[in-house]
Amino acid sequence: MTGGTDNHLIRIDLTNKGVAGKPVGPGQRYPVGSAGLPTSCTSTTRRARPEKAWTTYRTRKGAGEEQRRESRVTDPTQRTAAPNLILRGTVNRTAPTQEGGSLTRPDPAPPGSEIGRLRADFPIFGRRVHGHPLVYLDSASTSQIPLPVLDRMRRHEQWHNGNVGRAVHTLGSEATEAYEEARAKVAAFIGARSPDEIVFTRNTTEAINLVAHAFGGPSGGDQRFRLGPGDEIVVSEMEHHSNLVPWQLLCQRTGATLRWIGLTDDGRLDLSGLDELINECTRLVSYVHVSNILGTVNPTRPIVDRARAVGAITMLDASQSVPHMPVDVAALDVDFVAFTGHKMCGPTGIGALWGRADLLEVMPPFLAGGGMVGTVSMEGTAFVPPPARFEAGTPAITPAVGLGAAVDYLSAVGMAAVHRHEQQLTTYALAALAEVPGLRVFGPTDPAHRGGTISFAVQGVDPTVVGRQLDAVGVQVRVGRHCAGPVCVRYGVPAMARASFYLYTTTDDVDALVTALADIRRRFG
Repeated sequence: MTGGTDNHLIRIDLTNKGVAGKPVGPGQRYPVGSAGLPTSCTSTTRRARPEKAWTTYRTRKGAGEEQRRESRVTDPTQRTAAPNLILRGTVNRTAPTQEGGSLTRPDPAPPGSEIGRLRADFPIFGRRVHGHPLVYLDSASTSQIPLPVLDRMRRHEQWHNGNVGRAVHTLGSEATEAYEEARAKVAAFIGARSPDEIVFTRNTTEAINLVAHAFGGPSGGDQRFRLGPGDEIVVSEMEHHSNLVPWQLLCQRTGATLRWIGLTDDGRLDLSGLDELINECTRLVSYVHVSNILGTVNPTRPIVDRARAVGAITMLDASQSVPHMPVDVAALDVDFVAFTGHKMCGPTGIGALWGRADLLEVMPPFLAGGGMVGTVSMEGTAFVPPPARFEAGTPAITPAVGLGAAVDYLSAVGMAAVHRHEQQLTTYALAALAEVPGLRVFGPTDPAHRGGTISFAVQGVDPTVVGRQLDAVGVQVRVGRHCAGPVCVRYGVPAMARASFYLYTTTDDVDALVTALADIRRRFG
């Protein structure tokens, strides 16, 4: 796509659209404040959550069934075109196989194909890097943002910019409605029962730290969050540092013990000793759904069942699963799920924590300030119910609106289609990479057990050299330990190069990677 031609772009309207479905009301509200607390200052401008937003977005059946709602405000930049159906069918028509020693590739993606039209929504793919077409294979780190999401954020800033929950004027009301509507969209996207179960955070890291903060507090706190000597927290050896370091610090602070599930040689969790590892001393089990370095898709049912059997709380780092596959928090049966917006076609600075309502209700505030208080006096403060209790200060309003728009975009594409597309790309890529001499791929060899993330090492070539040489021909990959140092130690390497796919990745991108790696191996290996 060139910068001067955009009449073939997919125009997905991300404002004021809904899905017809059975109304599901917001969750039960909890009383504000506590008995006997002086009320010298009472908040009367809580961020009102419009019930119509939750009713609209609770049931999602695809872009073809989405109904338009009239805009409350005339916006001259508003798009009126109905969303296009994209990637609803099989993107790559044939799965790659090895036949007679040669690689059978899926059908390419010409400009007029479904994925070709989808890529046109991402203007960044019109640029070149060092004179070469951009091949972006770093979506596990951050995804690219489509025009409809960029446009939605721009329109919000241009026409509806105001603070949330701080005023009765029109702009403040519009900003509040947009912010809470985004919360409702996120809740519906992951199958939450109510928007009240969605806490907006800066990212996954903050969401995990929010939960960690609830443990080991004053002795008068909820029994489920008591933590001290003799108690144990269980993680896995493949965790991102964001789901490891907070628990290490919590154990140091409380005297609890950190234990972990080990890894097999092929990059999967070793669950052989699960019953011994998760025992009556276990208070929390926190683990990654899809590994950001190995691509491993971890099983949830055996871990959750064992944690439930001993009364432990469960938390899932879903940063690499929510953007790439259908996720239903009710089906997962965990207690907390954390994910971030910038890995799912949204902006940076916005993430989300989903938590069971009964747990969120008894958790103490994470940060203190405006917006999370009910009554304030010089003698003390009472706090509002979740989720506002955990969103002190002015929130990231426009990023939240952008996340809601990203949810709309992904819903229009269809998460099952996104997942299928990535599985086919991964199958094709694993077979193609296997033909490069001296290339070591980490993680499961069966594509059914991994997502669209492939880490590798080229024999005899420093990973940094690999990354720089790939960049020289326009191929963007991540190099390093990927905030998963213990994984590199486990497999005896100082670092890895990582290629990661998303809904806009094509087999041509994979071919460019494989060709460049073969050349690097010839020149440097």
